[in-house]
Amino acid sequence: MNRFTRAALIALPAAAFAGLGVTGPALAAGVSGPAFWIDGELYRTVATPTDFSGTGAPQGTYDAIYSFAGNQRNVAEAKPGDRDFNGGRWQVHQLTFPNGYAAALSTGDVNGNGQIDSTAELQRAFDNGTAVDTGVILRTFECTVNKVPASW
Repeated sequence: MNRFTRAALIALPAAAFAGLGVTGPALAAGVSGPAFWIDGELYRTVATPTDFSGTGAPQGTYDAIYSFAGNQRNVAEAKPGDRDFNGGRWQVHQLTFPNGYAAALSTGDVNGNGQIDSTAELQRAFDNGTAVDTGVILRTFECTVNKVPASW
């Protein structure tokens, strides 16, 4: 492997995880800290240099990660062990909050933990019109997803 190839393999995961808000020492190691919520639990991931945009793969072969644009950690719709999990193939969906993020949180945060931490809670915000999936796909990629250890 030449020097350019090695540099590219190191740089691509960093670029991929910039869209998920993963930075610092965890990114340098390839393993993120808590990256997103799935079913009320925090998950982390490992950076991979993948970009599936433009492949023509059917929409149903990806799971959604909903981007909260820095308001809170993102929310994903599936995890390993779920019957409909697509093996770590993701599309990041852009959300907007017509009445502000606080309004979405007030209608969606059913368990009162200060976060919309599941697609069930996000669906409540969708149903109330306080969160909207814009239809814009920010990224299409593959990465692992691992539950954050309780000791984290």
